[in-house]
Amino acid sequence: MRIVSWNVNSIRAIIKKDFIESVKKMDPDILCLQETKATNTDTLNALLALNDYVTYSNSADRKGYSGTALLTKNKPLKITDSAYKVDEDQEGRLICAEFPNFYLINIYAPNAGQTLERLDYKKNWNSRFLAYLKKLDRLKPLIACGDFNVAHRPIDLKNDKSNYNKTAGYTQIEIDGMDALINANFVDSFRYFHPNEVAYTFWSYRFNARDKNIGWRIDYFLISERLINKVKSVKIHPEFYGSDHCPISLEIDL
Repeated sequence: MRIVSWNVNSIRAIIKKDFIESVKKMDPDILCLQETKATNTDTLNALLALNDYVTYSNSADRKGYSGTALLTKNKPLKITDSAYKVDEDQEGRLICAEFPNFYLINIYAPNAGQTLERLDYKKNWNSRFLAYLKKLDRLKPLIACGDFNVAHRPIDLKNDKSNYNKTAGYTQIEIDGMDALINANFVDSFRYFHPNEVAYTFWSYRFNARDKNIGWRIDYFLISERLINKVKSVKIHPEFYGSDHCPISLEIDL
């Protein structure tokens, strides 16, 4: 099974940038999208060309903001979205698909804000998310993927010292949130297989950051520890454009 996760930074914008062709080339069994920035109707319409998939969308109440979508070739047993307590403010940040032998959780974690004005909100969201994963993991193993909006270690961003505790995505509070997930036996699968590889999934549109490879690794596949021996590969795909993020993929025997 191949799972692809991609923060598309507006589904209506990326659809005009060879997105459909990119997805067909990657040929995932499940595709998780974040930051769709569209209503459920607009998202579903934008994805009509991917008719091999069953598509689910969870848009934010606020128009043009946040949002997630999940496309799967095999219909899940059940879909849960922001009605659950993790995303109390209905920002479209979560879709959980239950399959016979695992859960797949697609998330778009909150950004702490340009002046860190949402850092407390992010801290509380992380706590609710951790509790949610623990609850699910007691029932069956899980894969949580998406844009976590945090660089976990200095290797995961280009300029770690100048950003530490100053920039959203690299504050100690956010690092602690990721530590809590790892300590709860959820494995950062890319770092497990590539412990020393410098690779990024996000580059600012400013200052030609992508051309200069001034980036951040903030997109993850976290998996239950008992699934790690089933993982075949975890990859980052900077060759695909259209967003300020690139897709990431996980191949696993399930």
